[in-house]
Amino acid sequence: MRKLTYLVACSIDGFIGDPNGDASSMVQFAGDEYLAWYTAEYPDALPVQARAAIGIADAENKRFDTVIQGRGSYQLGLDAGIPSPYGHLREIVASRSLEKSPPPNVEIVPDDIVGRVRALKAEDSELGIWLCGGSRIAGELLDEIDELVIKTYPQVYGSGMPMFGSGFTVTDFTLDALRAFDNGVVVRWYGRKR
Repeated sequence: MRKLTYLVACSIDGFIGDPNGDASSMVQFAGDEYLAWYTAEYPDALPVQARAAIGIADAENKRFDTVIQGRGSYQLGLDAGIPSPYGHLREIVASRSLEKSPPPNVEIVPDDIVGRVRALKAEDSELGIWLCGGSRIAGELLDEIDELVIKTYPQVYGSGMPMFGSGFTVTDFTLDALRAFDNGVVVRWYGRKR
């Protein structure tokens, strides 16, 4: 069974973006040590433009072969003129408002994203599935998430878009690993408590 990993950046107080979803203030923490580590460990989670800029455009996928994102996250790429931001992965967008995908490798799922994720998890592959964001889709898929990789940036937002846009529910995870960087970024790995 494949894993669904929610690999996400957030502020100290657990927001993945400001009230409009903008997280551009976090970019300032992409220092040399952290960026080198992230590029080595999660090259699949870099958009195609970043992969090309750092010379790994043709690198093999290390952890994931599929990315899932909500309409809001996908819209950021569309607004920038990038209809396939993760072209090295199978891209799935949960959206009720997009009627068809601009590029053929982007699949639009208008309903039952949970069923689609369960089908993806049942596929035979050594690579996992990356949940890129956003908040609402993470809330819908909370019961399907096997691993959390939380990149916490040393900022407090005060309010904004939470990591999980869902109603109150308690879901237990166990801390598997932790890594701190000189620039103040802390990465934590959690596994679902079974």
